[in-house]
Amino acid sequence: MNRVLGLLAALMIAAPVHAHGVTQGEIEIIHPNIPQPAATAQAAGGYMGMSNNGPHADRLIGVETPAAKSAMLHESSVGADGVAKMSHVEGIDLPAGETVVLEPGGYHIMLMGLTKPLTEGEMVPATLIFEHAGRIEMEFMVDPPGGMDHSTMDHSAMGHSVGD
Repeated sequence: MNRVLGLLAALMIAAPVHAHGVTQGEIEIIHPNIPQPAATAQAAGGYMGMSNNGPHADRLIGVETPAAKSAMLHESSVGADGVAKMSHVEGIDLPAGETVVLEPGGYHIMLMGLTKPLTEGEMVPATLIFEHAGRIEMEFMVDPPGGMDHSTMDHSAMGHSVGD
């Protein structure tokens, strides 16, 4: 619940300039964004809120974008030893009547092998793929720089690298 309240507060502060999204059927995508990476970055993280206003659960299972050679679903976590790690996930559950927030330090979309530099204010096309809702066309807004710099992380332990 705190994540939902935090997302709503952030959207209220950012509105009306930065609030954007798309609704298709029962699924609402709220402020999909990418913090502007360094001009030479080969990777970036994508974030958003996803609301399921329907009576049945769904699951985000994929992402496509021409902005990167590949886009994957990831989860960041901190182990009992205090070490942060990132892992690939096959999907992100979206329960009926709930909102799931993709944010730094949690679930996010990893854009690997950026095809060009991303500039603040730019809109980056993408398609989210859900098990039941199907394909949802949307755009990430490139927000001001900040947050986690995914371009400097070692992704080799996850079976892929920035150049893949």
